[in-house]
Amino acid sequence: MNRQELIELVATQHGLSKAEAGRVLVTLLDAVVNTVKKGGTVTLPGFGSFKQTTRAARTGRNPATGDKLKIAAMKLPKFTAGSAFKAAVDPKAAARKAARAATAVPAKKAAVKAAAKAPAKKAAAKKKA
Repeated sequence: MNRQELIELVATQHGLSKAEAGRVLVTLLDAVVNTVKKGGTVTLPGFGSFKQTTRAARTGRNPATGDKLKIAAMKLPKFTAGSAFKAAVDPKAAARKAARAATAVPAKKAAVKAAAKAPAKKAAAKKKA
């Protein structure tokens, strides 16, 4: 789906003209870009979050000549998909994750409770020779 198709979809579903839907889309994208540019985070529950990350400076290599070159530090935008988005894309993976979480959590809690109830072990007495 490209930008024009997205504008058409928004226009038809919400009874807007294509021009109005286009302005809404531009406003939304500008808000995300400006917030991330300033170092903020945009979180859309269920969809995901946009934030700024920093990549450290490093030394690279020119593959043609083998010469080392310096790669400067840079700021990059990062998108992290939300759990509902991930589940919509791959429902089987979401089901596996839910099954693992359901079985792992009680066992972990039981182990923590058992360790808390058990008396502390005393150091074994050293044998004298």
